[in-house]
Amino acid sequence: MTDTPLGAAEPLRVAQPLRVVGEVPLPDGLLDAFLAYDRALLTNDVESLDRLFDRSAHTLRAAGGRVLAGWDAIAGFRAGRAGTPTRVVTGLHVRRAGEAVLLQAETTDPAGRGHGVQTQLWGRVDGAWRVLAAHVTAPQPGSAPFDRRIWRCVGDPLVRGAADGPLSGVGVAVKDLFAVRGFPIGAGVPAWLAEAAEEPRHAAAVSALLDAGADVVGIARTDQFAFSLAGQNAAYGTPPNPIRPDRIPGGSTSGPTTAVALGQADLALGTDTAGSTRIPASYQALWGIRTSHGLVDRTGLVPLAGSFDTVGLLAREPGLVVRALETLVPPASRRALTVRRVLVVDELDALAEDWLADRALRAAERLATAVGGETTHLTIASDRIERWFRAFRTVQAAEAWQGHGRWISDHPGSLGEDVEGRFRAGAALTEDEVAAARDAVAEEGAEIRALVEDALIVVPTVPSLPPALDADPTEIERHRGATLRLNCLAGLGGLPSVSAPVVDRRAVVVGAEEPGNVCVLARPGSDVALAALCGEVLGRTSGRPVDVAEAAP
Repeated sequence: MTDTPLGAAEPLRVAQPLRVVGEVPLPDGLLDAFLAYDRALLTNDVESLDRLFDRSAHTLRAAGGRVLAGWDAIAGFRAGRAGTPTRVVTGLHVRRAGEAVLLQAETTDPAGRGHGVQTQLWGRVDGAWRVLAAHVTAPQPGSAPFDRRIWRCVGDPLVRGAADGPLSGVGVAVKDLFAVRGFPIGAGVPAWLAEAAEEPRHAAAVSALLDAGADVVGIARTDQFAFSLAGQNAAYGTPPNPIRPDRIPGGSTSGPTTAVALGQADLALGTDTAGSTRIPASYQALWGIRTSHGLVDRTGLVPLAGSFDTVGLLAREPGLVVRALETLVPPASRRALTVRRVLVVDELDALAEDWLADRALRAAERLATAVGGETTHLTIASDRIERWFRAFRTVQAAEAWQGHGRWISDHPGSLGEDVEGRFRAGAALTEDEVAAARDAVAEEGAEIRALVEDALIVVPTVPSLPPALDADPTEIERHRGATLRLNCLAGLGGLPSVSAPVVDRRAVVVGAEEPGNVCVLARPGSDVALAALCGEVLGRTSGRPVDVAEAAP
């Protein structure tokens, strides 16, 4: 580490070698301008700061929930502030945003105060580098160390993985349904957590990821007993949706999904019974997969409906999903992918808004071209889709009540009204209704598996944009019904289903595109091959790989 002298002021300390990621080497003069900016911050050199900011009405400075627009407003604010505490500049991330415009994110370590981040948009103005926009995220002394809507507990890391392995350096957010040794399982329900004992061993999926070198960052929130698709928890609140802050995040793998979208974790370990991984992936423009039923060991997982429960994964880029799958699925359990047709179901597309149905059709055509097959429009009568929906919903509710009904009866008032209502619906089912539904699941599941033996099915993941945070419960339940109709196909057949963001995530982050994934379904056991194919074909925009890390909000 070297000290960059600032005269009588405390020195600006820059780690040596300074880690620069992105545009290397830096354009002439940019590093000098950046160091001058930081020196001026430390010494509260208002004159230098005024000179370094673009003297425009469009210049922005954001910090602490406040945005200042225009050089005059920023200069007026700056005149009344104190200097910045001494810190160590530990890294720079630089991305080119235009011919003479660069985005630069600076990581700092103010000793004893935690880590901070500053982001500046620099532009070449009249031959000199000037700040066009700046955003400061400073450590807040005494504030909560993590967002409790997202996390139940976190560590640095919470559990360290093996010293070496294919997932070394990957931080995992674990859904609060999996056993993590030394911690109780909370299942999104405070009364359940209060009675839970510490787990004596890791869940099988957690162990596999740790053995591969991944670290468990923390245990993240779930919707209560995972019996929701919204991401809203009556006890702990709603994790934010960083892609669309005014809308719900999607559930029930809500906390882990938000953690990944925010960059607080690289990989989410979740579950998917009726879409609980695929749907939040769609709402937050992430890659997600529901694994084939029974393919990934569910030992150490609190169940919801055993006939449909599966392990799910989410990440910002498809390659990490594939690597994690390779860790969880032994080679002997993997099936090859044989694709002669890519199927589009018009009746399912009709459940979604036109722009989402169009994404599904275009994704199907790209996949068909890639595998040398053909796109086929499959007609499925609407009453058969309703049969799928009723059978799935009936068996799910019956098994959910069978698994948790006694505890719920013994703990009245422990659940949110919406979740308890779904459990009570399961309690009201008759034996004949459940038996008929199981027969339908078996019959339809067999036909669905036969259909995908040499084909893929592509459908919209969701029917529309996620509901607003303040949406009426009736609206959320209506949206849930349409979403279940789109997603129950994979559950009935026990199929793997990749939820893929088919537009560049950067465009979604900045609002140029709306979030809305497509799901690609294939035959059971082909999970690794399916994820690799989708990543290769759908993980490309304008003919090049999408570097989603650049777009992390």
